[in-house]
Amino acid sequence: PKPQHAITVAVSSRALFDLVEERRIYEEQGVEKYVEYQQDNENVTLKPGPAFHFVKALEHVNARLLELYPDDEERFDIVLMTNNHAQVGVRLINSINHYGLTIERFCMTGGKSPVGYLTAYLTNLYLSADSEKVQEAIEAGIASATMFSANKDVAYSDTQLRVAFDGDAVLFSDESEQIVKEQGLDRFFEHEQLNENKPLAQGPLKGFLEDLGKLQKKFYAKNERLNCPIRTFLVTARSAASSGARVLKTLRSWGLEIDEALFLAGAPKGPILVKIRPHIFFDDQMFHIEGAQKLGTIAAHVPYGIAQKYHKAA
Repeated sequence: PKPQHAITVAVSSRALFDLVEERRIYEEQGVEKYVEYQQDNENVTLKPGPAFHFVKALEHVNARLLELYPDDEERFDIVLMTNNHAQVGVRLINSINHYGLTIERFCMTGGKSPVGYLTAYLTNLYLSADSEKVQEAIEAGIASATMFSANKDVAYSDTQLRVAFDGDAVLFSDESEQIVKEQGLDRFFEHEQLNENKPLAQGPLKGFLEDLGKLQKKFYAKNERLNCPIRTFLVTARSAASSGARVLKTLRSWGLEIDEALFLAGAPKGPILVKIRPHIFFDDQMFHIEGAQKLGTIAAHVPYGIAQKYHKAA
């Protein structure tokens, strides 16, 4: 697809593949030994990393779109965005070809931050294993998240991309979360009921939910609603009765649909995510990420909003 029509998803090499051992060599022995090791092993296929199943699911959506709209270029374009040196590229290309992935565009920045290139590539979503680069990208206004591997292997759907989002500080701004942190839950419930009809401001991942919704509508237009290869989930710690209406009315005011909304009223998210089995789950709070990981969900941390201040202080 041409970049201007595509939904560009930039993925780092450590998010796409398991490079834990290679990273250890880099940190302990330096860049020269790391490059040498990668070149010596360029015919050894890398194992899948945390974003691998998500990328496979994006490619399945592309294949379905191509069947229905052969001349349309509005689909996912996956770019490998890595600060690796170009000499490491052969191993990455070999591994991508081994798995049959369609990743045509590489950006290898040789140790420099890739964030400037993200803007040039009109990136809609950036996934990396490097939290500092993700923070930098978020500050540049790019939807980004730090990828974490699941602690258990689970089976993922091959026929449907499943994406789960937290609400506050992910799809929505952190204005309500600020009230929880600074004034407590009772004040938060009161505030949400008073402002039920005032839409929440947008958060960093709103644009990506919008992109998914746009593609879903293309399937609905071909009478494929029941067979749609994209499903979206809102998984929020909010309680439906006391603070759910504002969230649903905000989505409606944006003209966005979410397929399933799960209001957990403070209960842990991990057990619900096990049922959903998303290819990726976005949340702004590390304890939700860790809870999801433990039970086998691939989680992505969005470093945005007031929770980060509390996380750093902890």
